[in-house]
Amino acid sequence: MNPADHIPAERITGAIARMFIERGDACLREFTLRSGRRVDLIAIGSGGEITIVEVKSSRQDFISDRKWQEYPEWADRFYFAVAEGFPRDLLPGPDESGIIITDGFDCLEVQPAPLAKLAGQRRNHLTRRLAHVAMRRIEFGIAAGLDVEIDELMADEAAGALPA
Repeated sequence: MNPADHIPAERITGAIARMFIERGDACLREFTLRSGRRVDLIAIGSGGEITIVEVKSSRQDFISDRKWQEYPEWADRFYFAVAEGFPRDLLPGPDESGIIITDGFDCLEVQPAPLAKLAGQRRNHLTRRLAHVAMRRIEFGIAAGLDVEIDELMADEAAGALPA
């Protein structure tokens, strides 16, 4: 990848988060698993399926960080998210992970993630923990005076624009 084409990890994460939100999933950035590892992004679909996304912004980022190898056991699907010019030959094959590429705005799933259904107990733990962490983040944001459009979200939910 040309250094001039470098996309910061935060921008990749933002694009991926928007992709999940647009398809009706909910997601959190920087979520800590029970193992103590912190994933870049975790999403939950309306059917309860859990997806973890590991963001890699450069070849060096991928080579120097192997914590992602633990993530597939915590999700139904596991993806890498990378910039368009990332050397995808470094990434695992289709039997291990999916790949989403982005230009920092639009995203494209170029390799679907294999489905590996989570055990019920682990899914229940993760779902409860996701709800707990998300609710705390919202409340801390409100308490800190951040502009959280609660009324707008509630109106969208009542109108059926958000998944129940």
